[in-house]
Amino acid sequence: MKKSMLEIKIHDGPGRAGIYGELTTPAVLPLESISLCEDQAMPYEVPRDLAKWSVEETLKKAGNCEEEFAVVHGSKYVDLRIECAEKLEEMGFNALLVANSDELLQRPRDLVKLVTSLREAVSPNTALCLPFADTSFLPLLAYMGLDLFSDSVCEFYGYLNIIMTPSASYNLEKYPLMELNTEELIEYNKKSLDLVIKEIYENIKNGTLRNLVEQRSCSSPAIMSTLRILDKEYISFLEKYTPIH
Repeated sequence: MKKSMLEIKIHDGPGRAGIYGELTTPAVLPLESISLCEDQAMPYEVPRDLAKWSVEETLKKAGNCEEEFAVVHGSKYVDLRIECAEKLEEMGFNALLVANSDELLQRPRDLVKLVTSLREAVSPNTALCLPFADTSFLPLLAYMGLDLFSDSVCEFYGYLNIIMTPSASYNLEKYPLMELNTEELIEYNKKSLDLVIKEIYENIKNGTLRNLVEQRSCSSPAIMSTLRILDKEYISFLEKYTPIH
């Protein structure tokens, strides 16, 4: 399979909009459309030896893989993640999916450290994918330089009876905003995710992504903490991509 390369068209801070194959990025991919290499899965909290073995096995499997996406493993060890990503790039992969995304989204400090480290380590033309993020988190993730997401969270939330709006997610048992069956709820969540991606793209075009990020950060303590850590501890990362007027 011929592997696409991301062509960046616009920057707004570290956030980017571009073209990846036939996609305009940032983009949400249907889970079933992600052509993923076989990998060696590993939980986030494991001893270093197990994380290193996961990286080694993932790289072995990727060596014989013709799929489009490869998986960046390394559990909680950022240096192993970077090693995995750089070696996958050397093999010709231009789209990397970050493993353990559900765990990372609950750990603001780990999330910021890993995403900024990966974005700095790999080529700007390599697309980074973080699956399982809901609508309210997407603007901040895109602002940090992530390009691709998946709609897997839509089905998961659908079965939990959770509805996603652009600014927040609600359990319909506690907040009966709409009457939807599971399939209708999944489709509604997908439309919400698509709307937010379009919103992000238009804000990048207009140089207002940071404004959107700040608005959405109020919707969740985890998002607010992530933004505060990014601003306080990774100012050089932000300044690198932000023009001084």
